[in-house]
Amino acid sequence: MNIRQLLAALLGAASFLGASVASAAEPFPTRPVKLLIGFAPGGSSDTVARIMAPRMGELLKQSVVIENRPGAGGNIASEQLVKAPADGYTIMLGTIGSLAVNQHINKLSYNPVTDMQALSMAIVFPNVLVVNANSDIRSLDDYVRQGKAERSRASFGSSGIGSAGHLAGELFKATANLNNQHVAYRGGAPAMNDLLGGVLPSIFSSPTDAMQFIQNGKLRPLAVTSAKRMEVLPNVPTIAELGYPGFEAVNWYAFTAPLRTPPEVVKRLNEVITMTLSDPQIAAQLRKLGLAPTPTSPEDTARYMRAESDKWGAIVRKAGISGD
Repeated sequence: MNIRQLLAALLGAASFLGASVASAAEPFPTRPVKLLIGFAPGGSSDTVARIMAPRMGELLKQSVVIENRPGAGGNIASEQLVKAPADGYTIMLGTIGSLAVNQHINKLSYNPVTDMQALSMAIVFPNVLVVNANSDIRSLDDYVRQGKAERSRASFGSSGIGSAGHLAGELFKATANLNNQHVAYRGGAPAMNDLLGGVLPSIFSSPTDAMQFIQNGKLRPLAVTSAKRMEVLPNVPTIAELGYPGFEAVNWYAFTAPLRTPPEVVKRLNEVITMTLSDPQIAAQLRKLGLAPTPTSPEDTARYMRAESDKWGAIVRKAGISGD
């Protein structure tokens, strides 16, 4: 190699090294971020993601691309998340089921409490017990009466085994000594379609899935599962005030990333999620659907996930709920 070739090689190496250092120094993110949703399009978690994603993308200065991976109560999306590179470019909006319940129902290759990096809570909300507007069930008393029948054909649907709607239904079934059966779907939207079509008798539904159909008169709300009435449904009583004191079952979603995601990336994602949920327009859209924006620190989110896992794990074992 002559001196000219040597100089050219050295300059090329220096240029490559400089580009690599500059690239490494670029702030996260430098490409689009994938947001996994464990349920079918049109369901409540998908709706929340589509409300939040555009604003998150603006703040990150990169697109936030939603990828629906429905099935197994959110476990398919969760497994994809824990196997993804821990670089912040794949995150998930998980539910109470996929983050705190499913590990007590199914044999999983991971535990979301210990094998995911918590980023922030997203929303908290109750479920609404709804029936088709043409149903002969007009009150919670009617619902209980049919559910108590020895050969009851009553059933309730949910977005999947271990979902908040499933848990709320099982908790009420035990509380009121009912004989109704659970029907699991691959998301809230398919369950809602069957309820509207008269195939399914009832759903413990998220307000996101049910609100528009309550407002247009296609669904009849019987009760909500929170301790207090919902602001968006002030005339719908709680189950607790209808003769079952102390009854409460709330739902929540949270953002997570793969374990060992760099702290600076976790911090940035938490900042963006917090800013998005605090945006007046985003918050108004969520509240209109009966959802309470609830941003938290990664540490508080992790503690809440663990506490909810312990709580619902005990209930799952007591009720004998199984994913088989």
